[in-house]
Amino acid sequence: MFPISEWYILPAAFLLDLLVGDPAFIPHPICWMGNLITKAEAPFRRLKLPTVVSGGLFSVAMVAVVWAVATAVMALASFLHADLARVVEILMIWFALSTRSLKKAALEVSDALRMGGLEAARVKVGMIVGRDTSELDERGVLKAAVETVAENLVDGVISPLFFAAIGGAPFAMAYKMINTLDSMVGYRNEKYLYFGRVSARVDDVANFIPARLSVFCVAVASYGLTRRWKEILTSAWRDGRNHLSPNAGFPEASFAAALEVTMGGPSVYFGKVVEKQYICGEHKNNPYGASTVEKACRLMVWSAAVSLFGAMTLAHLMNMVA
Repeated sequence: MFPISEWYILPAAFLLDLLVGDPAFIPHPICWMGNLITKAEAPFRRLKLPTVVSGGLFSVAMVAVVWAVATAVMALASFLHADLARVVEILMIWFALSTRSLKKAALEVSDALRMGGLEAARVKVGMIVGRDTSELDERGVLKAAVETVAENLVDGVISPLFFAAIGGAPFAMAYKMINTLDSMVGYRNEKYLYFGRVSARVDDVANFIPARLSVFCVAVASYGLTRRWKEILTSAWRDGRNHLSPNAGFPEASFAAALEVTMGGPSVYFGKVVEKQYICGEHKNNPYGASTVEKACRLMVWSAAVSLFGAMTLAHLMNMVA
């Protein structure tokens, strides 16, 4: 394990992500992870084992490879120079975060709706959600964008910071592989129902604590924005489990209460209607607008900042124990 070595490591990585995001001219480790998953899937499927077992071995192997490579890179950097190790640590954690890219993707949906119309917005939102967007109306498009912002606050910010605080950059990279596996093979369709089952469950376990911590991050962040922190805590407790995912409902319920909108409800995945419970159903008649997406992005950034201070505190405690 490489616990966070200096107090400024997490803030530096966070600010890099917030100010720079994911520049196209730098090869991104998440792309390498995706390529590794794509190339390794077929050999593991050929194993003469039950599909669930081969899929489980596949998931464990992918995460182990990423953790081992990240650990080796950190070890080499530490051997060469302590300052180099700190720079590498900052860069790895930066690559694990996606605050700016999440905000950018969501705002592109509302901008497309405003300037290009409903069809353009459907295309944009289809790039960031797994559901069928071809029949979504304006409200459905904006709701999908806001739900993505809420859910990915955990995947893209809180969880990477949480794992970085516990085990440094290698843990943050291992978490991103867990999350990438879930996004690529963790589907409940014919192809991945069994092969991707372990990947999906591992992702659920990894996000269990961060998803619940997100409620408090959103509540604290909302104090200066919407003053609805009490409603957020109440909504998360009441509706946090109104989701097919064991984790996604908590940040969604928090955002829904803060923004006074409803989330959830029926959605189409792979041509089939999936019935979902409503989250914050008391706001069912409240309208969505482009400003709703903008408010969600603002709340997400402030919630991310709150989670940063929480992660810095956790990292300090981990160093004290070590």
